[in-house]
Amino acid sequence: MTVGEQKERMLAGEPYIADDPELAADLMRAARLAERYNATGAEDQETRDALLRELLGGVGEGVAVRPPLYVDYGYQITIGPGTFVNFGAVMLDVARIDIGADVQIGPNVQLLTPTHPVEPEPRRAKWESARPITVGDNVWLGGGAIVCPGVTIGENTVVGAGAVVTRDLPANVVAVGNPARAVRAL
Repeated sequence: MTVGEQKERMLAGEPYIADDPELAADLMRAARLAERYNATGAEDQETRDALLRELLGGVGEGVAVRPPLYVDYGYQITIGPGTFVNFGAVMLDVARIDIGADVQIGPNVQLLTPTHPVEPEPRRAKWESARPITVGDNVWLGGGAIVCPGVTIGENTVVGAGAVVTRDLPANVVAVGNPARAVRAL
């Protein structure tokens, strides 16, 4: 396989092998930027904002992300204006992660796009893939919530603390549990 072919496969949403020099360079870039971001002082908001804009694919006005923040590549994450992300967010952006405007993300929330084969042989051969995550405007993800690959969460929806979101959630509901399920309309 040619250099960059695995990255092209990853970005196209196809199965790929992460052992690729271009992907390794992208991972290192993100690790260095995240390390610098996570080391910024609370009083150095200007530096923090600049690093976040360099790390991520898009950051709207008035976005606040409390460190530490953990990402794979960073460039596949967009965060809409007015969004707040609390401490300890994990955003594994092998596929796109699109977060809407005015979203509230509690501490230790995980947005996980990577998937791995269930069959043992392709998994042993290091094949993986990913499915995008979309979080609509004005969503609230409670502390410790986990959003699995391929999930879309509709606008205004509230996901309870500790919920595991394995399937799409419609707009305007409260969802709780493992797996998360809508328990009432808003």
